[in-house]
Amino acid sequence: MPTVKVRNLKNKEVGDVTLSDAVFGVELNEALIHSAVMNYRANGRQGTSATKTRGNVSGSGRKLWKQKGTGRARIASLRSPLWKGGGNVHGPQPRDWSYQMPKKMRRGALRSALSERLREGNLIVIDEFGFAAPKTSEFLKAIATLELSDNAKKAVKTLIIDSLDNANLVLSSRNVQKTKVTNSFGLNIYDIIYHDKLLISKAALEELTELLDPKRESKADAEVVEVVEEKPKKAAKAKKEAAPAEPVAVEETVVEEVAAASEEVVEETVETVEETPAETEAEVKDNE
Repeated sequence: MPTVKVRNLKNKEVGDVTLSDAVFGVELNEALIHSAVMNYRANGRQGTSATKTRGNVSGSGRKLWKQKGTGRARIASLRSPLWKGGGNVHGPQPRDWSYQMPKKMRRGALRSALSERLREGNLIVIDEFGFAAPKTSEFLKAIATLELSDNAKKAVKTLIIDSLDNANLVLSSRNVQKTKVTNSFGLNIYDIIYHDKLLISKAALEELTELLDPKRESKADAEVVEVVEEKPKKAAKAKKEAAPAEPVAVEETVVEEVAAASEEVVEETVETVEETPAETEAEVKDNE
């Protein structure tokens, strides 16, 4: 496991820290880093560039001259791409350039890039970024003391990884060219590749090691598998609960009572039907 010296802002060694071999001891994978950088840049594209087609250009739709007999080339519209001021053919249109990259690949690229920066000697662990006040001059002096710049006015491309709650650090460094402050959660592959030097505080180093630990990914995958297995069981249980209950047996006495009542109703209807023709015949005789 790699061991790195811990320095303070006065460039004095104040201890050692042992880095995780699974995060800072990974082999260089250029293809993976390239894929991650391209993904980051593609996701940052606005995709708002656009040109006007012949349907968007203003102008009359009148035919300028007749089709034949003039000796000139035939033309249908002033907005044709063949004319100056006409529409554009196959020009860029608004689109979304972003695409998803697997989480394991992105984290693997971060591990590979951080390991390479460590092998180059460009990863420096700082005990604490403690500034008494938000002053750019103090920040530049600290950078010069750490031998990260040729002079006190201009610093090399430096990426500082610390908590964003450190307001004095953020305010002191925001006017310095080629210097960026981020936290372990906001770290991305493009910043690691773009900046020459990486300054990481001890607290941010522990946080970053925990975030990029491969064991953490395997635990998350195991949890996902458990959830997927539990879902069919829950669905089967819900099906059972939602199944219709068995029909309740009706007592025989109730059935008999209903049958008798229906028979009485039928007999009454038959009697009324038989009586009506007799009455009608008597009425006919009286009328005659």
